[in-house]
Formats: sequence, C-alpha cells, structure tokens
Amino acid sequence: MDREYIKAKLVNLPHEPGSYQMKDKSGEIIYVGKAKDLHNRVNQYFTGAHDFKTTKMVSHIEDFDFIVTRSEKEALVLEINLIKKYRPKYNIQFMDDSSYPYIKITNEEYPRLLIARDMKKDRKARYFGPFPDATAARNTQKLLQSLYPFRRCSQMGTRLCLYYSMGQCLGPCVKEIDPSVYEEMTAKVRAFMNGDTQEITQQLQDKMQKAADELDFEKAGMYRDMLKGIESVVNDRQIIEQDTKGNFDVFTWYADKGYSAITGFLVRRGTVLSKEWKLQPLYGDPEEEFLSFLIQYYEDHPAAKELDLPEEIGPEAVNELNEIINTRVFQPQKGYHRQLLQLAKENAKKQLELKFSTVERQASETENAVQQLSQIAGRPMNRLELFDNSHTSGTFTVASLVVYEDGVPDRKDYRLYKLHTQNSDVDSMKEVTYRRYFRLLSENSRMPDGLLVDGGWPQIEAAKSVLDSLGLSETIRIMGLVKDDHHNTNALMDTDGNVIDIAKDSALFFLLTRMQDEVHRTAISYHRKLRSKAQTKSILDEIEGVGPKRKRLLLRKFGSLSALKEASVEQIAEHVPQQVAEKVYAALHASE
Repeated sequence: MDREYIKAKLVNLPHEPGSYQMKDKSGEIIYVGKAKDLHNRVNQYFTGAHDFKTTKMVSHIEDFDFIVTRSEKEALVLEINLIKKYRPKYNIQFMDDSSYPYIKITNEEYPRLLIARDMKKDRKARYFGPFPDATAARNTQKLLQSLYPFRRCSQMGTRLCLYYSMGQCLGPCVKEIDPSVYEEMTAKVRAFMNGDTQEITQQLQDKMQKAADELDFEKAGMYRDMLKGIESVVNDRQIIEQDTKGNFDVFTWYADKGYSAITGFLVRRGTVLSKEWKLQPLYGDPEEEFLSFLIQYYEDHPAAKELDLPEEIGPEAVNELNEIINTRVFQPQKGYHRQLLQLAKENAKKQLELKFSTVERQASETENAVQQLSQIAGRPMNRLELFDNSHTSGTFTVASLVVYEDGVPDRKDYRLYKLHTQNSDVDSMKEVTYRRYFRLLSENSRMPDGLLVDGGWPQIEAAKSVLDSLGLSETIRIMGLVKDDHHNTNALMDTDGNVIDIAKDSALFFLLTRMQDEVHRTAISYHRKLRSKAQTKSILDEIEGVGPKRKRLLLRKFGSLSALKEASVEQIAEHVPQQVAEKVYAALHASE
C-alpha cells in the first residue's frame, strides 16, 4: 500500500453522502460501502484499531474510488447495485446476482423465450426487463411460456415432445410454422411487459368460466392459476415501478489542467445501477474527446432507450450520436434528468480536483519527509541509497541498491550485485558497500548524501568501517532502519548507536517504508531470477560454440538431453557444424 498516496486522497474526500469502493493492487473492487459522510467513514478504515476481518481487508487496499449521492438513501441503493455488479470478495450481503436478469426472445427462425443477464452476447435478440432478482424473472418466464407457446428445446428434434401435447409449444421441429405467428406472440409479450394485460386476462377468465360450465375443473384450475400468476407479476411490477423515471443513461464531463474527467450514471427503472468513470489526458478538444469516448463505450455496452447529455454539445454532434449509437439523445433542461446530469458533473469535477490535490499533497509530503530526515541527520539528505541482501541457505546471495532523489525513486541508478560472501549479512554488507563506493570513487561519480542500512548496529558498523577505509565517512551519512517485533520500521539509528523514534503518521515514516519495500522487492526479484536460471542450466551451457539458439535447436530435435547423449557425432552434425558436434559428443561422454 502506498500510504502517502492513500493519506493524500483521504484528506481531500468530500463531507457528503455516497458510496465508496475499495480496490486492490490489480484495480479490482474488493469492498463496497456507503456513508453519510464519505470523508469521515473512509478515513476510519486507515486509523485506529480494527477487528481481524477489517484489518485483513485494509491490508489489501491499494486505492479507492467514490460516488457522491444526494442522500444516504441513494447511497444505500447504489451500494447494493454495485455489490451485485462487482461481487466484491469482502462483501457478504446483496450478492445473489452479478447483474440484473432480463427476459430474452432469441433471434432465431423459431425463437425461444429465455432468461439472460448479458445483453452484449446476442444484440439482435429482444430483451424485456430488467427484473429486480432471478426469482421474479423466472416466475415471469414461466407464466409467459404457459401463455405463449414459444419453442422450448435448445436443439430442434425430429419428433413432437411433451410441451407440444401440453399446448406450450407449436412443434416447429416437425410442423411448418409461419414466422408471423412468432412475431405476433412477441408483440403480445411486449404489450404484457408494458403492463397491458387486460386482453389476456379477459381471455383466460372466459376460458376458465367455459371449462367450469363444462365441469372440466382441472382445466378451469389451470386457467385460475394463470390468472393468479398474472396478478402476482403485475403487482410485483407495480412495486418495482412506483416512482420510476424510466431507463436511461447520463453522461457528462469536466475538463481542467489538461485532463478530462468523464462520469456516467446508468439508470434503470429510476435507480442508478452503476457509475462509469474515466479520467484521461486531453490531446484535443474536450467535447470531441467526450464524443469519441461515448461512441467507443457503446460499441461494447448496450444502450438504454435514452441518453442524456449536457447542453454544451452542439446540435450537429447530437444528430451524429443519434445515428451512430442508435438511441435517442436528450439534453434535459429541468426535472430529475437534469438533476442527475448535474450530479454527474459534480462527480466528474470532484474526481478531477481530487487527482490534482492528491498529486500536490504527495509532492508536499515528500518534501516534508526529506526535510525531517535532514533535520535528524543534521545535514542535507537529498540523495539517499539503500541496500538489501537476499539468499537461499547461503546460495545465490545477491544485493540490490535503490536510489532516491528528493524522495523520488531514481530507477536508472538502481544496481544489482552477485555477492561472493555467504551466510553472513555483515560480510555481505561490507562487500556490497565497498564495491559500490570504490566504483563511484574510481569513476569520480556523484556520491549520495546518505546511506540507509536495512539492519541493526552490526550492519551500521560494517558499512561505517568500509566508508572509513575509503575516506568517505564525512561525505556520506550512515543511518540504520530499526524495526519493531513485526519487522516494521519504527526508528532510525545513527553511527553512535542513538535511536531516534519516528512518528507513524509522519511523512518520513511513509517515505522510509516505501524505500524499504522497494529495495526488498528488487533484491527478491533478482534472487529469484538467478535461481530460476540456475535450475534450467545444463551441461550444454558449458560447451564452446553452443549458445542459447543451438541449445534450443538440439533439445528440440532430439527431445531431451538423454536422447542427445545416445546420438552419434554424425547425427548431431546434421544440425550443427561438425566441430561443434564433436565437442557436444565429447562433453556428454566425458565421464565415460
């Protein structure tokens, strides 16, 4: 976790209601929450003590995002919808569905009536919904299939099935059905989903009464159940659609300081299901960049019936979008749509301002950290170097060197070392310190202001003895990183053994922690690389004239080293020069 980056973002969070999304190092959302005050709630995660579950979750947080809402109630609804969409690993409730289900009528010669969640896989199909959950969708599907005999089987058979006998399929696998019949049923489904159930209700009531008059009570009961199903679905939809304001998307942007922040709200049945967000550098006109983004976005996402955009967009651009996206584009002037557009604009502006305030605060914090270290050292400490060792049971011993200039890593000056010393961190410190600074002296290169030793007094003493021998003890200030019982840096030690405590909320603490993590990462990476290379090394690597390409060629042609050993010089010479083939054969049979 980049603590300074997180700290900078926390300071600038707004004191407004909204939803927040915690992200791991890969950018995946791992937790979604809501807050009456975003600033206070999100800050709580990074201060004070927590229970085991929260501590574990916080340890994986590398970044966070947020959406400002108008009320805590809206924040709750948004939280639920985001959890359903992203299924974060640390959220338990509201995870029944990854997305909202739809009723789908397939685009086939003899269409089927299915439940679908992904509208992008089959754009030519017709969709009805969305439904609040899978149960509501299944109940509606079951009712519609009993009312309208769409094809049931996924693969066309060669004989009529039970659904045909029950009157729930027209039997297109055997009978020829006019396509207009399915078009008529699709139109009735559309009317039904729009709430027009009067005609089908009257038909079922007439059929139920006729069956009852004919004393066919089983059939009358079936029609009665259908009527109850219609009533249930209609009532559910009334609950869903009360205070609804339609299905539409809202997109807008805010541009400043060479960047454009684009925010979009996807609204279904009057509820904000999710937020789309993009921050990008501007290389052209903000409006043109925004329109380009919209066109690309809707190539991969299904468009709602309506797209609301800000009034800054000219009429020509609106007409182009109407044609390209194939949806109605509006520029609302008042009402709920206008309010959402303004809210999206506010979110875009806040996100952009947060980025720059975070960057500015990070620079300020870094400068403060360097100043604090300089005060402790009693001299400027602008250029710092830090070593770390890594080995496996004394083998493949390596060291890494990281360099920081004014608190910022200078990666071009990083160095990696293969060490000759084994099983001794003190001797390794002496070796790498001598090699580094003897080289700088020989080349008359710039010396660092400070050397931070990742270890205790023995390592400090070892580094000091080397610098004394090179006459650099007055040029380079040595300080050691002192760790607590949990291997976390909590203090500094000077060359006299004095320990200087560091406040854990100070800028210097975050800088030293980043440096320690960076040098450890580079050492481990180099160690693993050497160890992996050694494990794949073979006798072929020692033969003159056999490089990586010829090694791969021989192993590919013969399949294995043992098969190559069984080959004659003539067989080997078919793939490499005769002289090289003789050397390969001799090396493989040297023990004989």
